[in-house]
Amino acid sequence: MTENITSVGGGGRPDAGVSALKGRTGAGAPAETRGKTTIADGVVAKIAGMAAREVPGIYSLGGGMARAFGAMRERVPGGGGGGVTRGVKVEVGERQAAVDLDVVVEYGVSIVDVAGDVRTHVISAVERMTGLEVVEVNIAVDDVHLPDEEEEAAPDEGRVR
Repeated sequence: MTENITSVGGGGRPDAGVSALKGRTGAGAPAETRGKTTIADGVVAKIAGMAAREVPGIYSLGGGMARAFGAMRERVPGGGGGGVTRGVKVEVGERQAAVDLDVVVEYGVSIVDVAGDVRTHVISAVERMTGLEVVEVNIAVDDVHLPDEEEEAAPDEGRVR
């Protein structure tokens, strides 16, 4: 019998960027531990991105250029993918994961409090859903969203009728 093992493909292997959770094997092992579960880095990034966006005080994720390209990509038919992971970078190891986030916060919120809430929410979601231990969540605050910035973007929507 083998014990629960988490491993990640690396280098030039075909399973690079995928976390593999192996269960115990053999006739005496519980059914839920027989076999292997793989978790791609992109899955961890999506979980972290969704969890960060749920925190009050976060306007969006991604730096200025990433947001600009993402906005253009979303307007092109068929090019809208990747929005959830914009501003999210993850490194997945054998049993651990590290998350880097680029965020834009709402004006008037305590950045320290929001960053703490984001860390707590992301760690909880990733650990609960993947079983990986999150060793760190690094947050880079790239911008502060001002309330009047929405008014500047609104005229483009109703320009042609």
